[in-house]
Amino acid sequence: MLAVDHENVKPDILVLGKALSGGTYPVSAALANDDIMMCIKPGTHGSTYGGNPVACKVGMAALQVLVEEKLAENAEKMGILLRKELAQLPKDVVSIVRGKGLLNAIVINPKFDAWDVCLRLKQNGLLAKPTHGDIIRFAPPLTITEEQIMECVQIIKNTIMSY
Repeated sequence: MLAVDHENVKPDILVLGKALSGGTYPVSAALANDDIMMCIKPGTHGSTYGGNPVACKVGMAALQVLVEEKLAENAEKMGILLRKELAQLPKDVVSIVRGKGLLNAIVINPKFDAWDVCLRLKQNGLLAKPTHGDIIRFAPPLTITEEQIMECVQIIKNTIMSY
């Protein structure tokens, strides 16, 4: 379900944010084992909105949907498909394809402008985010289908081939 699951590590502290509510309500959480959490004296931590019962219920419902609809499994399966398809892009434009689950990126040749590529993608019907200069990030929803992945890939291919 989390990126840490792919790395065979156990973090001391795990911070969860926006996704904890499915993007519908402000919810966050910090998770840690007793060795860490017991260092905090009761009443010395917290915030004005901490422990909001509505936020907690929203988070619980979002996690239930994540499990029941097997969204983590879908993210893994669709991410593998997306990276496999993106790996077929011309190497003179796209030098690297990487990602985990549905958080993916391509690294483009520095002679091309990532911002310009993203603008062309938008004109062709797909939103993507340039980041760190020559990297373009793709983060489709966890509910995306194989048909929708292939539609996105076709837009990306057509856009890249226009260079």
